[in-house]
Amino acid sequence: MLATQTGSDGAEPALPWPADRVERWPLEQLTPYATNPRHHSEADLDKIAAAIRKWGWTMPVLADEEGGLISGHARVGAATKLGLTSIPVIVARGWSEAEKRAYRLADNQLAARASWDPEQLANELRELRFTGFDLDLIGFEPNQLETILAGMGSSGLTDPDSVPEVPDQPITRLGDVWLLGEHRVGCGDSTSATDVAQVLARSEPHLMVADPPYGVRYEPSWRARRGLGAGNLAQGTVLNDDRADWRDAYALFPAMSPMSGTVLCTAMWWPPISPPAGCSCELRSYGPSSTSR
Repeated sequence: MLATQTGSDGAEPALPWPADRVERWPLEQLTPYATNPRHHSEADLDKIAAAIRKWGWTMPVLADEEGGLISGHARVGAATKLGLTSIPVIVARGWSEAEKRAYRLADNQLAARASWDPEQLANELRELRFTGFDLDLIGFEPNQLETILAGMGSSGLTDPDSVPEVPDQPITRLGDVWLLGEHRVGCGDSTSATDVAQVLARSEPHLMVADPPYGVRYEPSWRARRGLGAGNLAQGTVLNDDRADWRDAYALFPAMSPMSGTVLCTAMWWPPISPPAGCSCELRSYGPSSTSR
């Protein structure tokens, strides 16, 4: 005898909960719903089958007393692909035909109402990838994974002058140097002789790729004047845009002289105005160089 659940108002008993009892049924005893509006591709079934191989069977399918499937068509299809002969089933006893038909839709639609938190999702996936877990088992397509992991799921329209709060226990502090195989990454100021010396550790670079953040007189109002762009775009000039000559900073790097043979690649974005004179002099003083505009 199955226990019956009391209604929310305590006045009348509700139907038994199917999940109170899990049974094992042969696959041939289950009949798919002929007019099921939810369709799954072979690729979908392959992903579900791979998940079952990894984690086993975690969610019983729902059927009526005669074996008519109410929920779990894709899992039954995956079970067939895996060559299973029986699977866990929970039974909807006493349901009317209308209740069965309605639940087939509700089971899918109620789950579809949820949404992902892009930041939390990306963090979870990055941590899983770091452990070496096979992310293909989760169900995302490869291009979706790349987009999420690259952080492209958000609009990116944030305040360009906002500064995040400093955490109580920061992982990286000013002056830290991270060793990544043969590479060294420093947390510091590239115009500070002390910070640069810690990163270089007496080595002499053969290539410098620099993207000076200031000195380009960037003023985005020309987009509005020409009717380009829309939405929450930055307005006004860039703060601290008062430095165009970076030769003193480059001099902190050994071998960075006009005759050293070191290749200097400087990325500068010059708006539809003439480039600052300091930038032009700076680049010419270093002889053979590559600039991107």
